[in-house]
Amino acid sequence: MVYEEARAKTNLGLAVLGRRPDGYHELHTVFATLDLADRIRIEPRGEGIHLEVKGGKLSSGMENLAYRAAFLYLRAAGLSRGVQIVLEKQIPLAAGLGGGSADAAAVLRGLERLFGAGVDLFALAKKLGADVPFLLRGGLAEARGVGEALRFLPPKRLFFVLLNPGIEVPTAAVYRELTSGDFGPELAVEEILNTLARGAPPPWRNDLEAPAFRLFPELRRLKEELEAEGLYPLLSGSGATFLIPASGPEAAEALGKRLSLRYPGAWVRAVRTA
Repeated sequence: MVYEEARAKTNLGLAVLGRRPDGYHELHTVFATLDLADRIRIEPRGEGIHLEVKGGKLSSGMENLAYRAAFLYLRAAGLSRGVQIVLEKQIPLAAGLGGGSADAAAVLRGLERLFGAGVDLFALAKKLGADVPFLLRGGLAEARGVGEALRFLPPKRLFFVLLNPGIEVPTAAVYRELTSGDFGPELAVEEILNTLARGAPPPWRNDLEAPAFRLFPELRRLKEELEAEGLYPLLSGSGATFLIPASGPEAAEALGKRLSLRYPGAWVRAVRTA
């Protein structure tokens, strides 16, 4: 039996540079994992894949990325044995925090620890989604392509508050809404990281905000309210979670409590990079 933590990710800026010939979009982003995680337990079983999900209304079949990760691993390893997977959800669904991708990456890591078949986990991760290759390792990384071309960076201890108003935003719908007018230049990666480390306002942006705001105008209004308080929110991924920088752990906790009182129906969490 093995245990894995499936850490959430966020984007410390996300630039959409254009559309590729294959129909996908060329991205430039900075990934960071957070100390917010789903928990996964894996143990051998006679045959088949048996997935139990606790704490979230998710499929326990092939529609679930954790299940698909197990299927791909067992097939690549040539194993006829089965597995029992218990997934305890802590990361909100459809929130731009990579919960499903984190689960898939954790299942791949756990199965390799359990069976040691020497499978190329990165190759499997690329088949499962754009965020999964990064989440195999986590930490801090600059990413290009669709998210698979990674340059890992020295870790930085950064603090944030996550605020999700309870809206589930389908990533595919946001990308369908993208137009060429939403595209922008590359991110100033070093400047973003250095200003965040100093607790200064970061020069970041997320090119998915415009299409997400067109689909969900209430997200635009929420961002404007937070900015009116002197905060610097950025949509994480395709949303609907906003990432708000804080100068340290005490500041993050205090801000989290204040936002919880102001938005009692929202999911609010003080986090740090991990």
